[in-house]
Amino acid sequence: MQNNMESTNKYEELKKKILIVDDEKSISDLLVFNLEKEGYKTITASDGEEAVDLALSQKPDLILLDIMLPKADGLTVCKKIRQTLTKTPIIMLSAKGEEIDKILGLEIGADDYMTKPFSVRELIARVKANLRKIEQTEQDSMNSGARGNKIVVGDLSLDLDKFEVEVRGQTVTDLTRREFEVLRYLAQKPGQVVTREDLLEKVWGYEYYGDIRTVDVTIRRIREKIEKNTANPKILITKRGVGYYIESK
Repeated sequence: MQNNMESTNKYEELKKKILIVDDEKSISDLLVFNLEKEGYKTITASDGEEAVDLALSQKPDLILLDIMLPKADGLTVCKKIRQTLTKTPIIMLSAKGEEIDKILGLEIGADDYMTKPFSVRELIARVKANLRKIEQTEQDSMNSGARGNKIVVGDLSLDLDKFEVEVRGQTVTDLTRREFEVLRYLAQKPGQVVTREDLLEKVWGYEYYGDIRTVDVTIRRIREKIEKNTANPKILITKRGVGYYIESK
């Protein structure tokens, strides 16, 4: 009996933990039911203040975050969480479908955005893709550890073991996991133009149904952190109508 209990406890510890933040109980219950059926552990919050407290104390593997919340809205919550948890995937959920809301969510550090009503199947697919990218990144880091792996392209230096980026010798401290992955993917192909569609597939890990604006917003956020002049970037360059590349000179 003791061995069975220990096995169960170990299994529970291995389960990925997802924080669901939504003040609509019907939606929260629906997500809990379907995610637990897929083998995830879930914790829930119904307002913004509780969401921040649970995120920082429980350190979930992924966060599903509604925008319209009591006490503190989802955008404010995302900002506060990102100050501490820079690598945790955040998928914003909202009944708002306007482009400006999506852009705002991505600009403050969300990894993804879904508009209500959404397909539960699609949401679960995005959850799995985001968690899979985390595991892949961690595995890549472990594999590179033995080699002390770094990528240096021009003024840009990426330490794959520490998930750190330096520009002209200065450490960039506020990159999110997604932003780091975009830089890493581009830096592995110095001087080579990468299309938005390729970035969506390789970095985000699934089809975005033509939502390439997500890439543009993320690129703009990266430039704000690594470029001296975002209007005249010298590191992360746009090939108009095609995609982006890292300057190799």
